[in-house]
Amino acid sequence: MKKIIVRLVIALLVLLVLAAVAVHLFLDGAIKRGVETFGPELTKVQVKLEYVNLSLLTGSGKIRGLLVGNPEGYKTPSAIQVSVGSVALRPASLLSDKIVVESIHLQGPEITFETDLTQNNLGKILANLNESTASGKEPTQTKEGKPTKKLEVDDFLITGGKIHVNVTSLGGKSATVALPEIHLKDLGKDAQGITPAELSKKVLQAIETAAAQAAAGAIADLSKGAVYLSGDAAKGATNTVNKVTTGIGDLFKKKK
Repeated sequence: MKKIIVRLVIALLVLLVLAAVAVHLFLDGAIKRGVETFGPELTKVQVKLEYVNLSLLTGSGKIRGLLVGNPEGYKTPSAIQVSVGSVALRPASLLSDKIVVESIHLQGPEITFETDLTQNNLGKILANLNESTASGKEPTQTKEGKPTKKLEVDDFLITGGKIHVNVTSLGGKSATVALPEIHLKDLGKDAQGITPAELSKKVLQAIETAAAQAAAGAIADLSKGAVYLSGDAAKGATNTVNKVTTGIGDLFKKKK
């Protein structure tokens, strides 16, 4: 009898572990499918997520390889690339109508700011988002027919980013400058929460504003003939930009 009880307990533990693994894999897969399904529908550009891993016990997770493509007509390969990110949420909120995300931290994103000096790629993606969500166009149900969850994001942080500025009206001249830290708080804090599309709009608006402000100086320099050379990573340089201008040639002429 004792052996039977022990075997039953072991079998139950194995079943619980298998169930936890199955739920974990289903949740990770659901997040990835949601990003890659609703992302392109809302932004009208390619959206890919390489990997997501979320612990149901602690609520902590990692994301890797987030890519947001460029709208039609733009030449650079992508608008946003995020190699690594972390997330922390309240596990119990997964069962409620509003998922509470305590923090999201995107580390070292690569932002491409492609412009012809009249419009830019990030602004076009934002316009696509606004158009997709206008007049109730935003999806309210998943493909399985379940209501789309609302969100609360207490802290959204973007650090260590770079902006690759590409000016097509200047023959594709480019520069790389640092992206200022972006810190958003209390998104969807009220009872209603916010939708994933509303969160995407707020984050993209902040990125476009920061990118445009940071790129302004580089664009002014490029229009005057400056050339930007990225620092030598082999020498330990990080986020370094060395600017060489055509004025050097004039300097040598004066010395003759």
